[in-house]
Formats: sequence, C-alpha cells, structure tokens
Amino acid sequence: MVIEFLKALVFGIVEGITEWLPISSTGHLILLDEFLSLKASDNFKEMFDVVIQLGAILAVVVIYWKKLWPFGRENNPKPLTTSGFGACVKKDILQMWCKVIVATVPAAVIGLLLDDWSQAHLYNAWTVAIMLILFGVAFIWIEKWHKNQKPKMNSIGALRYSTVLMIGVFQLIAAIFPGTSRSGATIVGALLLGVSRTAAAEFTFFLAIPAMFGASLLKLVKCGLPSTGMETAMLLIGMISAFVVSIVVIRFLMSYIKKHDFTVFGWYRIVLGVLVLICGITGVIG
Repeated sequence: MVIEFLKALVFGIVEGITEWLPISSTGHLILLDEFLSLKASDNFKEMFDVVIQLGAILAVVVIYWKKLWPFGRENNPKPLTTSGFGACVKKDILQMWCKVIVATVPAAVIGLLLDDWSQAHLYNAWTVAIMLILFGVAFIWIEKWHKNQKPKMNSIGALRYSTVLMIGVFQLIAAIFPGTSRSGATIVGALLLGVSRTAAAEFTFFLAIPAMFGASLLKLVKCGLPSTGMETAMLLIGMISAFVVSIVVIRFLMSYIKKHDFTVFGWYRIVLGVLVLICGITGVIG
C-alpha cells in the first residue's frame, strides 16, 4: 500500500513539473507508467492521469487569482458599466475569459469527438517519441526565427479573437497527439502568430483552466469515481503533490522566460524522444 502511495506521489510530482514546462505531461506520464505502473485497474489509471491535473490547475488559480476573478469594485479601472451590477464587473478580465472560451472551442468540439479514438490508437510510447521530437525541432526553429521578429502582441489584452482561435487549433493538436504538450503547442502557435513569450505563457496558463476541468470531467464521466478508499487516497496524493510542485514550476517558468527562450526545452524534447525510440526498438518499452 505504501509503495502505491509513493508511486502516486511521483506521478503527481512529474505532472506538476511537466504540465507547465513545454515538454508534455501526458507523454511523461505514459512513459512513467512503463517503468512505475500503478497497481490499479486500467479504468482508474486512465482517469488518474487526467484528473491529477486538477491539482496543477488549482496552482494557476491561486497564483493568478487577481487576474482571473472578474468581479469587485476595488482595483477596477475599467468597469463594465458606470453603475449597477456592471460596476462590479472588471471588463478587461471578462474580455480575457471570452478569449479563453473562443480558444477552447476547437479542442472542446473536435477533441471530444476524437478522444476515444486517440486513447485507443495514439496513447503509446511511439507516438510520444515522434511528437516529442517534432515539436522539439519546432521550438528550436521558431526561436531562431523569433529572435529577428518584434512581437505584435505583448499582452493578453492585445490578442485578437482570430489569434486566440488559431492558438486553440494548436491546443487541439496536443489534445489528439500525446507527447505534443498542451502548453508547448499553444506557446509555439502563439509565437508564430506574433505573441510575446510572456503573454503566450500566461495565456497558456489561463487556457488550461477550462481545458483541464473539461478533460477531467470527461474522464470522470467515462471512467467513474475511485471505487476504493485506496484509490481515492492515491488520487488525492497525486493531486496535492501536483498542486505544490506546480506552484514552484509556474513561478520558475515566468521568471525564466524573462531572460531566456524556449530552445533548451526543444533540445530536451529531442533527446528524450530519441531515447524513447531507442528503448522501443530494443524492447525496453512496448
């Protein structure tokens, strides 16, 4: 029992690290399961890998609460209206949520339709390796190109609805292909569209809120709640550890990108992808 709790702790730590760095949390959890598989039903493990993301997303809510909560008269330079209920609504935050909703549409609609097919055919080490390498190369190439470009949009407020819809299309790629990285795909898309690194990362964090809540709800409906006290404890351990680690990682990433680009993550993805391919070819993983 203790061993399984420790495994859940490790899964939560890996989730907290890889969810926000553009290196693919789903890909890492699939690979981790090859070497440190939980002794539980396939149904529970499928649900566990997704629902522990709620711990990671709670970290975003805690860190960015003032930028996420759209109600309140204090610190509200742009109220929706000058009187009545609208005076308590923060127009800029409301507009931000509208953009998040628009960006969520592609994954919410198409991703939902392809979820079972993707789970059955693409959730394996081979797909993870290929997508790690492809998006690793993309990060390196885009960063070289981006150095000579001046960002057109330096804040979420400057993002156009056409831009956020295209960012949502990049998120859809990650929803279908494990190993892509949801944060990695959306950041790559945002950079290509002329968004600054800081704004791209922050919008990615906010976009994760409905994406992860929706994915978790879908898995809970499909797989059901934990059936035993032990499974419930494992899920809570995974979520809490993901939350604590995510707090640290989000703050690290936002500090890191002020002085550095994403090239190092591109190289990490390529190296890891090659190692996974070698392990697959030699039979170390299936």
